[in-house]
Amino acid sequence: MVREQFEGYYQKLGLKIAYYRKLKGYTQEQLAEKLDMDTSFIGQIEAPNIHKHISLTTLFRIARALNVPPSQFLNFD
Repeated sequence: MVREQFEGYYQKLGLKIAYYRKLKGYTQEQLAEKLDMDTSFIGQIEAPNIHKHISLTTLFRIARALNVPPSQFLNFD
């Protein structure tokens, strides 16, 4: 499956989201509340062993909530 080729990217994306969330001083619960999402969804995104796939809309919403350009999450250098 094509998605399996990008599992490493999803892992890195989740770790970056966790990094910027913590940098802002937010808990997963606080970020989930800002996004009107379930806390477990944020946990799945950030978990390094789950590789949760998210839409661009979700990524843009997270970026806005954390006041981070969406491109920051996709820079894997």
